Amino acid sequence: MSSKRTVSEAEIVDFATRYDPQYFHMDPERARRSVFGEVVASGVHNLAIWRQLDHEITGDIRWICGVGWDDFRWKRALRAGDTVHVTATCLSKRESGRDPGRGVVVYRYTMVNQEGALIFHMDGTNLVERRPAD
Repeated sequence: MSSKRTVSEAEIVDFATRYDPQYFHMDPERARRSVFGEVVASGVHNLAIWRQLDHEITGDIRWICGVGWDDFRWKRALRAGDTVHVTATCLSKRESGRDPGRGVVVYRYTMVNQEGALIFHMDGTNLVERRPAD
């Protein structure tokens, strides 16, 4: 498990003002009248937090690049005051068909809040460098 990260309203508003200026991400007064009832983090903000925390738990992997995401679902909004952590579970791995020095790895990524409620999940396909066999 990664370290935890608590998200503040100020962070949500700042991120949204810069990258996703929708009223329910950046205007507390208008957001109270939205379906969310308060300011919630942008999906892009969720991903930025996930990426930061994921590097803590997968930092020993020799990443080349991400290839794609599948089965991506947001299950609930990330709200101010939520404390989240992320997980990465390896679903499969294989040698690359083009380069034996590379591998293709699929992970199930999740972000969970302090109550254990799922914020989002996705399956990520990644290209990695293979370690030499001992």
